Amino acid sequence: MSEPASISAAIAGRYASAIFELAQEAKAVPALEADVEAVGAALSASAELRDVIASPIYGREEATRAVAALAKTMKLSAPLANGLTLMAEKRRLFALPQLLSALSALIAEAKGEMTADVTSAAALTKAQTTDLAAALSEKTGKTVKLNVTVDESLIGGMIVRLGSQMIDTSIRAKLASLQNTMKEVG
Repeated sequence: MSEPASISAAIAGRYASAIFELAQEAKAVPALEADVEAVGAALSASAELRDVIASPIYGREEATRAVAALAKTMKLSAPLANGLTLMAEKRRLFALPQLLSALSALIAEAKGEMTADVTSAAALTKAQTTDLAAALSEKTGKTVKLNVTVDESLIGGMIVRLGSQMIDTSIRAKLASLQNTMKEVG
């Protein structure tokens, strides 16, 4: 992870922990989950919002007003609205994407869920995704959601990332391993 990315992740992690704890105390975690999804969608859809969080042209007051208007328009829960306002006042809005990611992870953990990133050489069928999710759920003891992508350069097989674990059964990885073995021999 690059240094600016790790700094953003560290800042976002502290804000996410505080916002999540406040939501838990207020018994508003389901509302926070809906708010995180809504703000994430707004961030993806709005170039203006991305400009406000990333551009140094906007001052504290402008960013704070923009966040307050966003919170009011989207009817965000108090913990998230107040957290975003504080981030704007402290000029930390650049970490908003990481904040949303960290909040999603905290919410999923509280619900006993995990997300697995699956990259396969070909599109998986519904039955395959169901079987894979069931196998991963059995292994972890948690509900596993899959983010599935297709990368034809894998030739065959798949790569599964679950938490800090990675399982690479792709033919590309096996060929690379074989190539390294052959280099060592000859």
